Amino acid sequence: MRDKTLENFLDSADGAGMVLAHARELLRLSGLYRQIAPAYLSEASRLVNYKSGTVIVHAANGATAAKLRQLATTLADGFSRRGVECGKVEVRVRAIEFQERPASPRQKPLSGRTFQTLGRLRDTLSDSELRQAVDSLIRRSARLE
Repeated sequence: MRDKTLENFLDSADGAGMVLAHARELLRLSGLYRQIAPAYLSEASRLVNYKSGTVIVHAANGATAAKLRQLATTLADGFSRRGVECGKVEVRVRAIEFQERPASPRQKPLSGRTFQTLGRLRDTLSDSELRQAVDSLIRRSARLE
């Protein structure tokens, strides 16, 4: 009996070929899911598998899962209208680790001209919340030299 190596597995029709085809199908279905599901729900969930006519979705929390379960029939119909054999959508709660983390806000420096303009604006304002806000902006902002 011949040893199975990674190379043999990748070359075989029943090995990587099927895995790659399934991965491509999941990518395609993920794109459809983002089109079908409301944006606020698709951002808090992810299509993770498709098997035997069932789309499986992981939700980030219970509230998202509950709403997706309410929409399961509508989502299944949306997949069917787009040519996917989908009898049902199954929703599970799973903590999702997103690869893209939101960029931390960074301070952008203001030009000298902008500082002068804001200073003149502050000086023309009477003692008010707006004046305090402009003054706070000037104090907190980095200055571009």
